[in-house]
Amino acid sequence: MKASSYTCFIVSIFVLFSISSAASYDPVDFDAFLQCLPKHSDHSVSIAGAILTPSNASFQSVYQLRANNLRILLSATSRPVAIITALHPSHAQAAVICAKRHGFQLRIRSGGHDYEGLSYISDVPFVILDMFNLKSIDVDMKTETAWVQAGATTGELYYSIAQKSGVHGFPSGVCTTLGIGGHFSGGGYGFLLRKYGLSIDNVIDAQLIDANGRILDRKSMGEDVFWAIRGGGTTSFGIILSWRIKLVRVPPRVTVFNVQRTLEQGATELAYRWQQVAPKLPKDLFIRLQPVPINNGGNNKTVSVSFIGHFLGQADGLLRLMNVRFPELGLTRNDCSEMSWVESALNWAGFPNGTSIDVLLNRVQVDRVFYKTKSDYYKAVIPKQGLETLWQVLMDIEDIFVQFNPYGGRMEEISESETAFAHRGGNLFKAQYGIQWSESDGGINASGRYVEMSRRLYNAMAPYASSNPREAFFNYRDLDVGSNESGETDFEVAKEYGAKYFKNNFMRLAGVKAMVDPENFFKNEQSIPPLPTPPSR
Repeated sequence: MKASSYTCFIVSIFVLFSISSAASYDPVDFDAFLQCLPKHSDHSVSIAGAILTPSNASFQSVYQLRANNLRILLSATSRPVAIITALHPSHAQAAVICAKRHGFQLRIRSGGHDYEGLSYISDVPFVILDMFNLKSIDVDMKTETAWVQAGATTGELYYSIAQKSGVHGFPSGVCTTLGIGGHFSGGGYGFLLRKYGLSIDNVIDAQLIDANGRILDRKSMGEDVFWAIRGGGTTSFGIILSWRIKLVRVPPRVTVFNVQRTLEQGATELAYRWQQVAPKLPKDLFIRLQPVPINNGGNNKTVSVSFIGHFLGQADGLLRLMNVRFPELGLTRNDCSEMSWVESALNWAGFPNGTSIDVLLNRVQVDRVFYKTKSDYYKAVIPKQGLETLWQVLMDIEDIFVQFNPYGGRMEEISESETAFAHRGGNLFKAQYGIQWSESDGGINASGRYVEMSRRLYNAMAPYASSNPREAFFNYRDLDVGSNESGETDFEVAKEYGAKYFKNNFMRLAGVKAMVDPENFFKNEQSIPPLPTPPSR
């Protein structure tokens, strides 16, 4: 974001807080809520310093610091009655007990990357439980496992692993400021997807606070709940405190590449071929396809397609493989860079080669923009005509990006019902469509126009994407696929978005919800409701 845009952003923040307020609530209930908190938290770590209300000088800055989508932040019509910046697990327990007792909705935020902002907005009186301070990471190389608290970021996890080992990694997101709590709960994917599956496929235990404020581990929560929180989104079932993960083995050196071809250089043929090749490559190789529109002035527009690769091995082995499996790309030694696995994580995050891994410790996303994102799954090759349709829409819209991430490999080996994440075998690749803009492009006032552009692209790809239902990735949250009101959860509406996010797993998720949170305390616009009790005969 340009400096001038950032200045506009700060001005907009203060305008936001001068015109918005908390949804209507009873001050007596709020005072009772505040008095309740210390009664249910560990007195060895005072909760007083963790409670922020609108009268606190830091309330505004804490609220907006981890609200990463300016489209949501600057359009919010209400703000939380309080933010609990938990410093101890008991603070999170107290937030649950007291919010439930005194009638406040609870929204849980770890990294603030929810695409629709459901971790920090609501239309009913609500409290934000901010998990960002609960960030410990305990790596145990003897067992090749780690306990990771919900507020830690993916970057901090990668850094912690690298401090202990040069031959271990973990399959999770490319963005290094993602909060582990939410990222893992929706699946968690990255460039190790084809080798090791999703983050949740490598989770072996968890700590969860339930609707009664109890801390449960895998044994005490039971296998049904443990199944649900791996891919079903924990915020429908409780508050994730920490995950225990199994580290994965990586070679001392890996190879990355980024080859770009324009339409004039045969990008359409290569993209068509990529669809046939990428999902069937050996597990050690992941190649993302990323088309970007380019305007060279006037009507001189084209599309540049990037083939962004990650290989668990050295360049010589990669070149031999590519010469056999995808020779059309013309990959050369000069296209390849060898580095350690943690350095490749930096490379994927967009940092220049040679950047110190200390940058992984930066916890907050700085260059925030306005954006809208949608997703798709593809089970069949997009014909060349479909690719040409895509190119044309990209050139018409311009301010949009597309990512195609190949499946196959390990994702083919895990059944749809093994975890709550159902998008497994039969998918060639997953798509992300994103459109973003800044203050200089119109800011919040331009949101309607840009959101409609994203829908235009989504509609154009409908003939080629999955259908009945048209599947979507939960971590790329999109209210367009269906949503409830902030304070209500209609089961029939939930079935609509639930089928797209979770396929046949939705009904089992609703059954688990009925067991662990029958009163539906944990809810948001796309949460999973309790399975209704059949009427008695």
